[in-house]
Amino acid sequence: MSNINQQIEQEREQARNTCAIEGETSPECAAGWDVVEELQAEAAHQRQVKPKTSLERYCDDNPGADECRLYEE
Repeated sequence: MSNINQQIEQEREQARNTCAIEGETSPECAAGWDVVEELQAEAAHQRQVKPKTSLERYCDDNPGADECRLYEE
């Protein structure tokens, strides 16, 4: 997770520099901030994904096991 946070900081700094050089209303400035926004969305998505339990991992590896059977009502 820290890798994506580092990347966000790098892209944020690059967006600031681009906006300072090209101007706040330039397409390059907007594109730079779009990249930052996409990375932030990905970081939020990664925080929402729950890790699998040991039973879920076992069933992924052994779908035919009795413990992994699903019964429909």
